[in-house]
Amino acid sequence: MAITRIKLERFTAFKRLDIKPSPGINIFVGANGTGKTHLMKVAYAACDISKTGANFAEKLIRVYLPSGRKLGRLVNRHKVSTRCAAEVYRGKLKLRISFSNHTTVPGSATVTGAKEWMANPVESVYIPVKEMLSNAPHFKALYAQKEIHFEEIYADILDRAYLPVLRGPVDRERRKLLTRIQEVMEGKVKIKNEEAFLKNRQGDLEFTLLAEGIRKLGLLWLLIQNGTLLKGSILFWDEPETNLNPRLYGTLIDILLDLQRTGVQVFLATHDYVILKEFDLRKTSADNVLFHSLFRDSDGDIQCDSTDEYLQIHPNAIAETFADLYTREIRRSMDKDSE
Repeated sequence: MAITRIKLERFTAFKRLDIKPSPGINIFVGANGTGKTHLMKVAYAACDISKTGANFAEKLIRVYLPSGRKLGRLVNRHKVSTRCAAEVYRGKLKLRISFSNHTTVPGSATVTGAKEWMANPVESVYIPVKEMLSNAPHFKALYAQKEIHFEEIYADILDRAYLPVLRGPVDRERRKLLTRIQEVMEGKVKIKNEEAFLKNRQGDLEFTLLAEGIRKLGLLWLLIQNGTLLKGSILFWDEPETNLNPRLYGTLIDILLDLQRTGVQVFLATHDYVILKEFDLRKTSADNVLFHSLFRDSDGDIQCDSTDEYLQIHPNAIAETFADLYTREIRRSMDKDSE
């Protein structure tokens, strides 16, 4: 079941935010520090515990890593004592957590709706900015045994990637997606002793020898192949464009649109104009794509403006910056012509 609402009050960077996501693709844009990653992390944490049964407060600590692992540091900073709340909805299901800025241990937080929430689990995956498959050997064992300063999203993505292949025949939609990625990578992904390889005509190529953009596509291939990304699942992806050649953006967008058409809900954050424009040009009227622009108002509080039309994104710092570059380029060209 898709996420239908995210409501935050005095949580991390937000004073108050209430978003109703699309059941399809949700694209978050905004300047640095407007909470795009924070928003996706709280929603992912809620989804993840529906499968693992973990305590919501503990999961938030492991995902955000506040200093000293003190939960209260996730409260929007005030000089006086205050409480925060985070609510994530899936239809009629609501998971809510609240705690004060003095809260130090997970047990002091108030969590409601957990029983019903976990009775209706949802598959989810969070792909962080940093690619992990090339750094995977022995990382899981180290993370399980030692208190290393890594957000749990890095361990979680490896857990998903290492899942065995889904049993049974591959359906037509999944085969189409896998074939599309294989053509771009010119091979298939193979995992051996926690080490990832690209298997092609040259043999088995270590992921450490591949461009990071190809590694990201390889991860996506694994998640589709092993059934993590199936109808009803939720994908969170932070800056998918990082280290990806712009020529592959169109392929990536087509894959994400196809995933949405098969029933996967997608959340992604981007700073890239081409990513935004590719979505605008490639989506159809039947696709559910919603742009969420996060910005600070005159009081410094983060607000969100949502629209399904690219030209209606406001404010759109990405497009404005691109337009400014273009204008400066034209002016320089005109100045040279007048010399």
